[in-house]
Amino acid sequence: MIRKKSISQLPNQVFRDLGWDYFISDEAADYLTTELVLVQDKERDAFYETGNRLYDLFVQAGTYVLQHHLLDELGIPRNLHELIRLSWDDDRHLHLFGRFDFAGGVDGLPIKLLEFNADTPTSLPETAIIQWGQLKANNLPDDAQFNHVYDALIDNFERLKSLNPDREPAILFSTLRNAQEDDDNVSLLAAAAAEAGFETRFCYVDEVHFSEMEGIFAPDKGRDTFTRFDFWFKLVPWEYIAQDEPELCNILTRIVQRDLAVVLNPAYTMLFQSKAILKYLWDLFPDDPALLEATLVEPVGKSNFPFVQKVFFGREGANVSIHDEIGLPVEVRQGEYEQQKSVYQALAQLARDESGYYYQAGIFFAFEACGLGFRRSQQRIIDNGAQFVGHMIE
Repeated sequence: MIRKKSISQLPNQVFRDLGWDYFISDEAADYLTTELVLVQDKERDAFYETGNRLYDLFVQAGTYVLQHHLLDELGIPRNLHELIRLSWDDDRHLHLFGRFDFAGGVDGLPIKLLEFNADTPTSLPETAIIQWGQLKANNLPDDAQFNHVYDALIDNFERLKSLNPDREPAILFSTLRNAQEDDDNVSLLAAAAAEAGFETRFCYVDEVHFSEMEGIFAPDKGRDTFTRFDFWFKLVPWEYIAQDEPELCNILTRIVQRDLAVVLNPAYTMLFQSKAILKYLWDLFPDDPALLEATLVEPVGKSNFPFVQKVFFGREGANVSIHDEIGLPVEVRQGEYEQQKSVYQALAQLARDESGYYYQAGIFFAFEACGLGFRRSQQRIIDNGAQFVGHMIE
């Protein structure tokens, strides 16, 4: 069983002072727990090593996909193919950050990769700041965590700047409207960028002006003028842009092709975001201890093992189902992605606690593995109703 430590929650005023009202809203009433998962030094080290090793494997698998023209097999829309190759071939388009989702890693269970949220990962505030604040607020050693996410983000913004010495160090951050959680994540990114020496501005995606001949612009408040930005971070999934805004996708391709801006996270993160990459990782690296067998062909009648069916670009547990050894579904989550193709991955064992919660570890990656947080649920499919649980290194 997972071992835990009870704590007091941060006062609501802390969240108000940070501008993160989402965490004290009715929507997030039970999201932050008053417990910490106790993690051993060797478990922390294993999470760090596994995250670093797997990122290298993802890069190798991405190279394989591009060399063998397999973007269609990953379910990536055709209108993104050129932009993916443009950004992949240009080191200035830095992958700013992503988050691995792992089963196991604690309570003696092996670490197993579930997926890599490489394009638009969230839970940054709770991983980087809130769980650290919980240690301080409870008079616990504030360095007793695997958590240097914020510093790693600052370092990566500094790398981004050094890779682009000819560009103005000013970055525009954008989200979709009516998504307070996304706004909070972006506010943390903007703070890290500012510490790295970037000027920062925020506006919603529908306010941004895009020109394939001139670049990316934000409106100046109270004026009829616009400011051009050499860097644009959008917390909007690339597949949404490709499918719902194809004209914008084409404009962004021309903007990058003409070297007018760097768009973050880069389009090539779709190589990692597509869950179909799990099949190619298994094909290329079947001996890696953190990988699970995965296939694009339903294994019913071919393998006697329980498996999980996931759509290529599903989010928050939507359209995920767990099947038993003979292929019968035993847990199912419906969702809006039922038209997508699926990957079939061997079922991994999740750690549990005495209350019956299942735990999934999230490892942030920003140039290196840099932070750990947990999500938990009473069901094995961790969805958008899961809770966040911080941790403490014993």
